[in-house]
Amino acid sequence: MDIGNQIKQHRAAMNLSQEELSKRVYVSRQTISNWETDRTYPDIHSLLLLSTVFDVTIDDLVKGDIDTMKEKSRNVKKLKRLTWAMTIFVVLGILLVGPSMNLWGIIGIVPPMTLCAIGAIASVVIERLKRQNNIQTYSEIVSFIEGTPLDEGRNALEKKHLALTRFLLALAAAAIAAIFGIVSLTVFS
Repeated sequence: MDIGNQIKQHRAAMNLSQEELSKRVYVSRQTISNWETDRTYPDIHSLLLLSTVFDVTIDDLVKGDIDTMKEKSRNVKKLKRLTWAMTIFVVLGILLVGPSMNLWGIIGIVPPMTLCAIGAIASVVIERLKRQNNIQTYSEIVSFIEGTPLDEGRNALEKKHLALTRFLLALAAAAIAAIFGIVSLTVFS
């Protein structure tokens, strides 16, 4: 990604320190440092402020990066599919508790618990990856550059998706707790 170099070059050309630039775009000095070292990527609002401060277009700031951003924004769909697959692991694990225990007795608890645990852990990891890789930011920038409207309903959909994921994780945790309760009652009865 080239945005870090662009920010650093424009900042140097204007004889601004990272601290001075951070005050102009309302972020911390560490944020400027993270942008310049490509650890993080500015969101669309910060890009607008940077383009104003540097008196350049957003296209000039992100030139060379747009293809990478498009690729990363495509990963949102992949991650969402993977999240749903992991959710299916949780639901399947919950549904298999009874039949599995009937078939194998107390040992039958292990496969459903394993499925639930895999689903719960994977869902959390996927959500963290989405945040760490600025995927939402990339999608917004690509939409802005291409002149397509930002999906106004996206935030609501993401909140619903996150709420569903949290609900399913809570359901999986409750199921695992119930399974442990059943096992302990069975073992100690």
